[in-house]
Amino acid sequence: MGTVLESIVLGIIQGLTEFLPISSTAHLVIIPELLGWHAKLLNSLTFDVALHLGTLLAVLSYFFKDTVELIAGFFRGISKRNFRSDPKSRLSLLVIIGTLPAGVFGVLLDKWVETKFRTPSVLAGALIVLGLVMWYAERTAKRIRNNESMSVREAIITGFAQALALIPGTSRSGITISSGLFLGFNREEAARFSFLLSIPVIAGAAVLKLRIFIHGIPANDIAPLILGTLCSALFGFLAIKYFMKYLQRHTMNVFVWYRFIFAAVIIIFFYIR
Repeated sequence: MGTVLESIVLGIIQGLTEFLPISSTAHLVIIPELLGWHAKLLNSLTFDVALHLGTLLAVLSYFFKDTVELIAGFFRGISKRNFRSDPKSRLSLLVIIGTLPAGVFGVLLDKWVETKFRTPSVLAGALIVLGLVMWYAERTAKRIRNNESMSVREAIITGFAQALALIPGTSRSGITISSGLFLGFNREEAARFSFLLSIPVIAGAAVLKLRIFIHGIPANDIAPLILGTLCSALFGFLAIKYFMKYLQRHTMNVFVWYRFIFAAVIIIFFYIR
């Protein structure tokens, strides 16, 4: 029963923190340590894949219409050999281009990042550094552009920003939205491109790790995995929905302060205590 409850809580945390700019990795590494949760399932690749499948369902559900239009636009662009005249064709190509840096570095560095960088000092440092970046982006951004004006160069810049999110504690949404703000895009448009950019990355990461399911799942683990996945999907969807509304009228500064406070908690718990 304990593992079921823990998987539900971690599913909720994954759903919320994957899309809010506060780092899902930092929370999923630190919170079990703070609460003394050390169940084998919670630290397994199987559970990690299940939670990511949940967030994939969340972003696909919220952006279902956009995703269908982008896929159709991509094939129209191929058939016409022209991605410039159709906005959806062009945006689909920009998403693909923006995905490439994270895809390449993710494949090359995944095991190294998973084993070497998941330390309290790296997590706290990344929380603080990106918090400062987010604060500066909000302070200096013009916020006057929409995604239709995005260039290939800007998609590549955002893609490399997303690749930096491989560093635990960074936050994929935080760094890509900040990149969009620096490039002059308004918050909602920057967030929309960030979430569309996350779809192939989350899907790719899940597919690469799905091989673990070939070996089967113990019967006792099925219920916690299903509940964790469903909670991740539900709360991920809610996080996207209300975060998008929030960005229409508010800055990301509340998340900046949250990152600083969470970093302080990590430092106190693991080093000062």
